Amino acid sequence: MPSAAQQSPSDTSSDDALEAKRSLSCHTAGCLKIGSIPQSSTITLTNSLPDPTVTLFPPCETTDGGVRAWLSVLGASLALFATFGLMNAFGTFQAWYSSHQLQHLPPSTISWIGSLQLWMFFFAGGPVGRLYDSYGPTALMIIGTILYLFSLMMTSISTQFYQYVLCQGIVFGLGVGMLFYPCMASVSTHFLKLRATALGIAAAGSSLGGVVYPILLRQLFDKVGFGWAVRIAGFIGAACCVVAVLTVSSRVPPTRPKATAFNFAGFKDLQFILLTAGGCFVALGLFIPFFYLAEFAHAIGISTHLSFYVLAVLNGGGVLGRIAPAYLSDALGRFNLLAPSAFLAGLSCVSIWLFTHEIIALMFFAAVYGFFSGAFISLITPCVAQISEMNEIGTRIGTLYTVISFPSLLGGPIGGFLLTRGRGSYVPMATFAGSAIIIGSFLILWSKLRINTNFLARV
Repeated sequence: MPSAAQQSPSDTSSDDALEAKRSLSCHTAGCLKIGSIPQSSTITLTNSLPDPTVTLFPPCETTDGGVRAWLSVLGASLALFATFGLMNAFGTFQAWYSSHQLQHLPPSTISWIGSLQLWMFFFAGGPVGRLYDSYGPTALMIIGTILYLFSLMMTSISTQFYQYVLCQGIVFGLGVGMLFYPCMASVSTHFLKLRATALGIAAAGSSLGGVVYPILLRQLFDKVGFGWAVRIAGFIGAACCVVAVLTVSSRVPPTRPKATAFNFAGFKDLQFILLTAGGCFVALGLFIPFFYLAEFAHAIGISTHLSFYVLAVLNGGGVLGRIAPAYLSDALGRFNLLAPSAFLAGLSCVSIWLFTHEIIALMFFAAVYGFFSGAFISLITPCVAQISEMNEIGTRIGTLYTVISFPSLLGGPIGGFLLTRGRGSYVPMATFAGSAIIIGSFLILWSKLRINTNFLARV
């Protein structure tokens, strides 16, 4: 079966029927289902409607909505609010540690905690997806909830750097991964035509959490102290995760795939290589503002109280950034939105952040960057699906996440090193972040042009 990458320019705008049929396995926005397609599944593409004997999903008239479907969206949104939302708020911890428990350490060292969160989360994509395909979402989400709560309780009593690395970095990141991937994969099984919208709503929970947690933690740090602030945040998050465990379900029965968790054979495909390379450069700079923007606000004279609201605005922009592209991508093309979103995120770093010296400009940058970074995060996996065969979509996505986990791990410490080397100047950091993201956007554009050389084609 030919992949999307083999379509000619003249075919691009007329392949809606083919796209609809491919989406039975993994529609563009539904490709967050990590794992491989069972070999026993029968997929038949013809010029007529999909064959009702396709075994991967039940008949399509029941794949758009229903009580179980929307309960899964609700549960996934709550889980992402508690997990990835708190991860998005790491800048709050970075700023607090720099002036309290870990004030004797440079920012580049402290940022390893947040970087390890990201690394564990991304690296877990392939293995967790394989387990999801084999056992379904519930068991994984129960274990993830336990790890999530345990990590935060241990963080609340930690005093040494290595303790924060183990608890808040490694264990927390793994717990987030074991909740995030099963939630998003499960939601994708309940929808066909509305899959992008459903996944966008679920993903918006992470940005909403990134709005709420910085404000909540800042208030609690002052009123009840660090320990109880983290415990309260953990109890709130655990309650959300319990609801998610009870409501998230998959319409696809567990299988025992023979495929491996990582599909390194995908690196024989130049389009996939370019997309992965672009994703690596983007990931190298993408999370630096999430780590350091609160500290930057304090450095330019903004009060400590207001500086934490910058992160809330940053993640608030991400709420819209995750939903709007998911809604538009099917009509305009996934690559057509991914490359510009990455480019504009990088451009905002070197054109706005570099020249920001007051609160209004900083809030504007936070909102703009939050929107375009959120758009990139929501669109990268649909683009992987678009250039993959149906029976390799899951493992390719897992492989992509595993590969970009390494630049995600290095981005924060590199930013902190540049801050120290620049003697407190944020110019080298902002320049590095923006440049890395822009380079990545051009590699993604190159991948798009390998699919169709026409800039205006819907790709």
